Parts: sequence; structure tokens; C-alpha cells
Amino acid sequence: MTAANPIGVFDSGVGGLSVLREIRRELPGEDLLYVADSGYAPYGDKPGHLIEARSIAIVEFLVSQRAKAIVVACNTATGAAIETLRARFPLPIVAMEPAIKPAAASTRSGVIGVLATGSTLASENFERLFTRFGTDVDILIQPCPGLVEQVEAGDLSGDQTRALLEQYVLPLLERQADTIVLGCTHYPFLAPLIREIAGPSVAIIDPSAAIARELRRRLADTGLLSREPHAGTEHFWSSATPDKAQPVISQLWRAGIEVWSLPDTPACR
Repeated sequence: MTAANPIGVFDSGVGGLSVLREIRRELPGEDLLYVADSGYAPYGDKPGHLIEARSIAIVEFLVSQRAKAIVVACNTATGAAIETLRARFPLPIVAMEPAIKPAAASTRSGVIGVLATGSTLASENFERLFTRFGTDVDILIQPCPGLVEQVEAGDLSGDQTRALLEQYVLPLLERQADTIVLGCTHYPFLAPLIREIAGPSVAIIDPSAAIARELRRRLADTGLLSREPHAGTEHFWSSATPDKAQPVISQLWRAGIEVWSLPDTPACR
């Protein structure tokens, strides 16, 4: 393992590209590998054992591609699999979690709303956060079925997406929430529409930039931070068919990229 090796990032689908974007800003010289498990998205309605199996299989693939560190760019996968991944793979693993701590510290009304998948909200990791930071603030949890599918389809501002967001956001505002936590990495791509619905007085918190800073720290601490002067590269894989994966990843990242099919493994079937 050397500093020249790439960083592996994965998500249940294309949502983790919001995290990859911040990693690229924080670490412009690093080579990045991204896996979108869109063939199995959304994770939010899947049983924990399947999410864990998918996470193990994808990390094994990224390790086979010489990844020096892993970013679990998925709150649901963090809740279901992070302990198993860290016990199984001896390399730095950085994981997502809903940004309840900074939300609790910054709210003025004492009420924060958390938008997330049902699996994330039901996880032990979220329960720990809720218990730790929910003493002095009111934490309103809002499952958001359907939002991941809208982002996976590349629909970031259509009528159906707006209707879903109004259904999920407006009740939080009615209960005086002045801070909204984006508890799924797909949701930052909906942030402009959420801001439009919530208004300028409501803070929207996305932990992606903090994850990128934590990744830099972990790489520096382990001597794996790249010192290469050239701009880093990105490579993309998806478990969805290329005709479905290519347009959406190109829309959310940039045009002209190539998306490879994620090889199948026994753990993926």
C-alpha cells in the first residue's frame, strides 16, 4: 500500500457522487474510484444482511483495484455494515453519518429535522446520535421514501420530486425546524429545491465536506496522502446496466466520462 494508490468510494447508487465532489475539492491530486450500486438501489428498503453483503463485495472489488482507503458514502451502508467492514479490511475506512451534532449546535429554534431513509433512521448508529444529541434539542425524523429513486432517475427538480419534498419538508417547518440535516448522500443533489421550499432562514446541513476533511486527516496520519503534483483521475463502475448508469452519472458528475459494469461476485448475487 502506497500513497500513489487510489481512494475507493461507494454508495447504494449515484448519491455518493455528492461526497466524491467534496473529496475532489479537498484532494485534487488523488486518484478516485467510485462504485454506484444502482442495480440494488435503494438500500433504504433492503434488509441489513443484504446491505452488509453488498458492502463487503464492493469493498473487496475496490481493494482488488488497489484502493488504499475506503469511503462509505452511504448512511444506510454505514448503519448496516461499518463495524463488519472495519473488522474485515485493514485499511482506513471513513463512513457517513447524519450531521446531527453540528445541527444541534447551530439551531436557533431548538428544533432540527432529519431527512433520511427508513433504514438509516432505524439503525443503531442513528439511535446513538439521537440519544447523545437529542437531550437539549428536538430532533424530528422524517423518512423519505421515493427520493433516492428520483435522484437515481436524474429527476432533480420535476413535479414529482417537488411534491415528495414538500410532503417531507413542510411538516418539519410547521413544527419550527430551522435546520434540516441531509441524512442521505443522494439528497444534496436536491438541496436547491429543498432551499426553495424551506426558504432562506432554514439551514441545510450536508456532511460531505466534513467527510472529505476527515479522509485527508486519516490519509495524512497513515502516510498515505498523495504528494503527486498532477491532477487526480476518476474511474466509475455501476451495478446498473451501462445504458442506465452512464447518463445519470454523466449528468451528476460531468459529460464525457466512461462508466464500467461492476463485475459480479458470489457475494453480490
